[in-house]
Amino acid sequence: MGMIGGGKDAFIGAVHRLAFNMDGQVELVAGALSVNPDIAVESGNILYLEQDRIYTDYKVMLEKEAAMPADKRLDFVSIVTPNFVHFDPAMMALDKGFNVVIEKPITFSLEQAVQLKEKLAATGLSLLLCHTYTGYPMVKQAKQFLKSGALGKIRKVFVEYPQGWLSTFLEKTGQAQASWRTDPKKSGAAGSMGDIGTHAFNLAEYVTGLQVTEMCAQLNIVVEGRMLDDDGAAFLKFNNGATGVLMATQVAAGEENNVKIRVYGEKGGIEWKQEDANTLLVKWLDKPAEIYRAGTGYLSSFASHNCRTPAGHPEGYLEAFANLYRNFALTLKAKLNNETPKEEWLDFPSVEEGIRGMAFIENVVKSGQSNEKWMKFEV
Repeated sequence: MGMIGGGKDAFIGAVHRLAFNMDGQVELVAGALSVNPDIAVESGNILYLEQDRIYTDYKVMLEKEAAMPADKRLDFVSIVTPNFVHFDPAMMALDKGFNVVIEKPITFSLEQAVQLKEKLAATGLSLLLCHTYTGYPMVKQAKQFLKSGALGKIRKVFVEYPQGWLSTFLEKTGQAQASWRTDPKKSGAAGSMGDIGTHAFNLAEYVTGLQVTEMCAQLNIVVEGRMLDDDGAAFLKFNNGATGVLMATQVAAGEENNVKIRVYGEKGGIEWKQEDANTLLVKWLDKPAEIYRAGTGYLSSFASHNCRTPAGHPEGYLEAFANLYRNFALTLKAKLNNETPKEEWLDFPSVEEGIRGMAFIENVVKSGQSNEKWMKFEV
């Protein structure tokens, strides 16, 4: 693979490298790792890339890598840049015949996401969208459990993502992550809702298998001087008649990243949270609650495939990220060998989830600015 962005001064690039290295399925052989030429070169040297495959411009990288012989040519490109530098490198990579891994949200706008889908369909290539939380084994167990109908018709969905790291005007200090994430020219139309609200939205639709059809939202700027929302919530209506609540905030002082989802059906409910990621709690209407644990023998094939250690050994964020990369790599290898990928391998977010995520951003901003109680969710 080749990487665009993610140099030594970046956060998420290192996370990606830890993740794809975990299974030995992927080798990083080329990179345009920073817009700063010195950092790009230094980062490539740190990662022991060959000198002629360290680039200071992603366009040059894609041009030169596309001309490589088949046995040396990239299989895919991973794009780990800020939101406003997702679309152009992704489109160019697809044009050059490279599969794509991309950070969320998938693009800067819904219009770009739709164009990317069209390009993907025209090329027949594959795309992985890094919604990390879908990689957790017990999130996959929750999805399969609800899919089985064990809880009956789904009635209520509650999903939340509280953070506290932007409780102060951190971007004023020049902190890199805060600076670009709160800048509408780099982040897009939404702040907290674009950054972590999209994760909550994706988690709700992934676990339930439902789609949001209407919403009523409020977005807030809590920290004075900030340009984008740092807090918000939305009432949701789903396509089966269920209702729900989504909350995403980055000003919950003291909170870290405790993503949490609860879903209730006619017969009971499920609960999962990242702070106890190896546990899925199932609550019943007429019998004692049950605790499902990662690494055990009674899980679905989708959960078991994504477990890496025996029960009791904690697996977390990096392993979930690695599961996305492994499933994507296994799928690509199968396609390259003209084989049919297993269903478990195909269970990773792609362009459809990307379009839904961008639609969420645009709809939640539109609803937050409107005086209407309910607005249709438009894609």
